[in-house]
Amino acid sequence: MTIRALTNAGWGFESNCFVCEPANADGLRIPFSHDVDAGIVFASFVLDGRFSGAPSYVHGGVTLAILDEAVAWASIAMGGKFAVTHTTSTVFDRPVKLGVPYRVEARVVEQTAERIIADAEVLDERGKRRASTHAELVVLGPAQAADAIGAPVDGALGEYLC
Repeated sequence: MTIRALTNAGWGFESNCFVCEPANADGLRIPFSHDVDAGIVFASFVLDGRFSGAPSYVHGGVTLAILDEAVAWASIAMGGKFAVTHTTSTVFDRPVKLGVPYRVEARVVEQTAERIIADAEVLDERGKRRASTHAELVVLGPAQAADAIGAPVDGALGEYLC
């Protein structure tokens, strides 16, 4: 089994990602990994009351942010491209509860030079789906990437653009 940690370090620009950046004290700080053999990106997480919607449930928007981050990492790790979500369709099957361990998994299901289609799901400890998303991501070109990061594109990011 080949597992690779996915991190923001090494892109050549600062990141303060709400979902995955470990240095963002106000964020979720969820570390993502790529299981090369299984063809998935995954992360495990437990969220506390700071991220509640209903008193014992994780806010749906926070759950959607985790799914969105998973498909973005899938586009990088498996699609080999830096992309942003264009459309997403999400189904919330069961509540994601505060203080309970979950796993998010994502995979690329289709890819062209300009678009990546990816699916992701949040699973409980028994493997039961809590929420899932189907997303279309748009691969960024150099000008779009520079706008997104607020700096000229160079270094490792360049190979992940159109």
